[in-house]
Amino acid sequence: QVQLVESGGGLVQAGGSLRLSCAASGRTFLYMMGWFRQAPGKERQFVAAINGNGDGTFYGDSVSGRFTISRDNAKSTVYLQMNSLKPEDTAVYYCARRSGHFRVSASSEYDSWGQGTQVTVSS
Repeated sequence: QVQLVESGGGLVQAGGSLRLSCAASGRTFLYMMGWFRQAPGKERQFVAAINGNGDGTFYGDSVSGRFTISRDNAKSTVYLQMNSLKPEDTAVYYCARRSGHFRVSASSEYDSWGQGTQVTVSS
């Protein structure tokens, strides 16, 4: 079993930056890890994913070029650097461990989730 704890969320003005962290306990080494987000009244949306050794990354269209996912396996931590934030980035952000083998952006492929951290971007 794996436990994931997100941190780093908060309130920021449009154009600002935040860095989210996801601390993992349990088995995450060599698993692909991902970030999703969910705004009120909307479906959970894929944000980014990174493969087990960190040399492969994937991004949702709405964040590509602004967000960067990374990981430090020695610290069992995954990061999401968010730059040029927009009000539409406001959501609860979740970290997750992927166990599936088909579509990286599908939330159904992820078997362990954190509790989420709120990101609010003001205009």
